[in-house]
Amino acid sequence: MVQSNKILKSIPQVLKTVDIPELGKKYQGKVRDFYVTPDRRVLITTDRQSAFDVILGCIPFKGAVLNQLAAFWFSKTKKIVANHMISVPHPNVLIAKNCRPIPVEMVVRGYISGVTKTSIWYSYERGERIIYGLKFPDGLRKNQQLPCPVITPTTHGGGKDGHDERLTKEEIIKRKIVSRKLYEQMEKAALTLFDFGSKLCKRQGLILVDTKYEFGLYKGKLTLIDEIHTPDSSRFWKAETYEKRFKKELEPENFDKEFLRLWYAKKGYRGDGPPPPMPRQLIVDLAKRYIAVYEKITGQKFNPYHYPIDDSIKKNIAIWNHPLPSLI
Repeated sequence: MVQSNKILKSIPQVLKTVDIPELGKKYQGKVRDFYVTPDRRVLITTDRQSAFDVILGCIPFKGAVLNQLAAFWFSKTKKIVANHMISVPHPNVLIAKNCRPIPVEMVVRGYISGVTKTSIWYSYERGERIIYGLKFPDGLRKNQQLPCPVITPTTHGGGKDGHDERLTKEEIIKRKIVSRKLYEQMEKAALTLFDFGSKLCKRQGLILVDTKYEFGLYKGKLTLIDEIHTPDSSRFWKAETYEKRFKKELEPENFDKEFLRLWYAKKGYRGDGPPPPMPRQLIVDLAKRYIAVYEKITGQKFNPYHYPIDDSIKKNIAIWNHPLPSLI
């Protein structure tokens, strides 16, 4: 595990963004910077930290954890559904197929939980029983496992003020966001990916609580894009203590950014207005959680690097873009 001192020393030099003018226009998501070439996308996962659809700060080594963990899962799941990964020339960089994104996030939930306004529990504890077009019975408790995983789709930042908008399957089809045939392909792929991910995580002592999948089309073929089963896109609980803590009505031990969401929720912040600043100890704790979930899932030790990393990113991308001539 990376020591606290190394994390603290890295805070001033975290990767906030990368400018590579020779690749053309830079686009930015909440966490990733990306450049688009005619047939490829260069995705750079920064250390930016988001929650509640808001950028809250930066976490050392977070970008490398997300990128390398996504690459691990892309390799493991490519037989389930095609994905956009081509190569990983740097821990923070993914070269991907240039897919046409589908503007629907397929959120799969195995448990009723969460503190965000799009979570099932947020609506359920306020008395709603028809949520995302799905009927839920009375008497459910927070963090309880559902009889079977459910899909609660949202638009990708397409709602009011750029926040995700809750939708149902029928609304998506009726509004012609995607066709019924394509939605059902996404639905099948999402549930199969979740089942595979849940089983692998269970073997590693984790519960895959819920996750989101994003898809695109590449040459007309459904393709998994963005990331998969990372601490940003998913929530993980420690399996061995879940039952005991659930019975005591305690929050499960988590290995994801729910720790951060809960910290902000206790401060009364859920995405509206300016967020409270992250204290240094919270940054250290979050960095350690990201690294811990990477090591637990992959069974591999995380290799920290020395910041700053801007130059190494640019160098590795340049080599990929203009490969050295063969000496043979």
